Amino acid sequence: MQRLNRNDFLGARYSDRVIQFGEGNFLRAFIDWQIDWLNEHHGTDAGIVVVRPRNREVSDSLNQQEGLYTTLIRGLNEQGEQVSETRLIRSLNREIQPYKQYDDFLALAENAQMRFVFSNTTEAGIAFVESDTLTDQPASSFPGKLTQLLWARFNHFSGASDKGWLIVPCELIDHNGDMLRETVLRYADHWQLSSEFKAWVSDHCAFYNTLVDRIVTGFPQESAQIEAELGYEDRYLVAGEVYYQFVIQGPAALVDELKLDVLAPQVRRVEDIAPYKAQKVAILNGAHTAMVPVAYLAGLESVGEAMDDAAIAGFVDRLLRDEVIPTLDLPSDELHTFADAVQRRFRNPFIRHALLSIALNSMTKFRTRLLTPLLTSHQQTGNWPPRLTFAFAALIAFYRGESEEKSWPLQDDTQWLQCFAEGWTALKADEISPEQLVRNVLSNAQHWGEDLTLQPGLTAAVTQHLQNIIVHGTREALSQLR
Repeated sequence: MQRLNRNDFLGARYSDRVIQFGEGNFLRAFIDWQIDWLNEHHGTDAGIVVVRPRNREVSDSLNQQEGLYTTLIRGLNEQGEQVSETRLIRSLNREIQPYKQYDDFLALAENAQMRFVFSNTTEAGIAFVESDTLTDQPASSFPGKLTQLLWARFNHFSGASDKGWLIVPCELIDHNGDMLRETVLRYADHWQLSSEFKAWVSDHCAFYNTLVDRIVTGFPQESAQIEAELGYEDRYLVAGEVYYQFVIQGPAALVDELKLDVLAPQVRRVEDIAPYKAQKVAILNGAHTAMVPVAYLAGLESVGEAMDDAAIAGFVDRLLRDEVIPTLDLPSDELHTFADAVQRRFRNPFIRHALLSIALNSMTKFRTRLLTPLLTSHQQTGNWPPRLTFAFAALIAFYRGESEEKSWPLQDDTQWLQCFAEGWTALKADEISPEQLVRNVLSNAQHWGEDLTLQPGLTAAVTQHLQNIIVHGTREALSQLR
């Protein structure tokens, strides 16, 4: 079977206008997929040059398919119907490995048409490395490499105001654009670059804070069958879900120049990204965290199985509608629409999310995702929300690590593993009560940011649920919720 190439699979070519740090699955099924669609349907003419940010030997590169690859987008649409769509991506022009092609890398800065920079270099990618120097070929960190490019561009175009770049990090960290700009300016100080350069970066380069969301599962297991249907070999075939969200905080230039507004509401520019971050964390991530211990203790293994179970799906839905959404700041209809989309995503038949894989570090996840809705709901109503407190109790029960039927691995900080091992052993020996076990968990002010036992009635609410789970089992205890 013929492997993808541009001679045998003719199609549009686009001008180099985008630098992309990162060759991974997510960017190819998210940014590159969007740009490809805009190129075809709205004449954006934005070709992408990929820069591999890390120095490692690779046996294959995107150049071996001349930048061509296929996306397989599948899941449930808004009507709940299965969707499966392939797209041959032509927006990606070539790949550069800067550790071997440093001159080609620097030459990107001299291209007058180059306008956009996207990145996804993992959460640790936006970092300052003090040992980096301007003359390294290249600097080791992503911000160091970007500073080298910006410095070369500033000098080549004599600091022209219209040659600044629109820089769009997609790393999953808060204020990613602000952090990247600060790191670039820190390199400028560290390398003693001119004040004129620093002013050019600050005044004529835009750094955007972003929130990105799409599940990308990578190379599909059934690739041979898919390639037979497509009629070509594609080693860079990448699969992702139907849903995607791209929230951008920054000047309008990015949206206007790439014509991103036609992708609304999936893509939107906002003045403040914080409410959208809170929405994603509380509704999407929070639903996962609340679901995992309840569903697993109820005998289920995956998110899909949980959403096919009427009791668990109903628990998740009411937790979101009644207890989480009222604590958030966006318009109610928008929040409910997002919750609808989240539950469709959980039901995606093409993705199997094992509950145990999501359970990693659940104590921290509960704090970062569900503690604020829990406390805010109590402040708003004067009552402890029954499903959030039940999820808290189920989490404590989950950290027993065993039941009469089976045992399961626990993965968390050593302090929590030790706390629960000692607590459940003592409870089994009748040395402490369920209430004392709950108090031991809630009183950890270092973890929770406060001693939660000082919240009136919280210990009692969680303890009642835990006792019901212990005595009656998770399903029966769940059925008692009102």
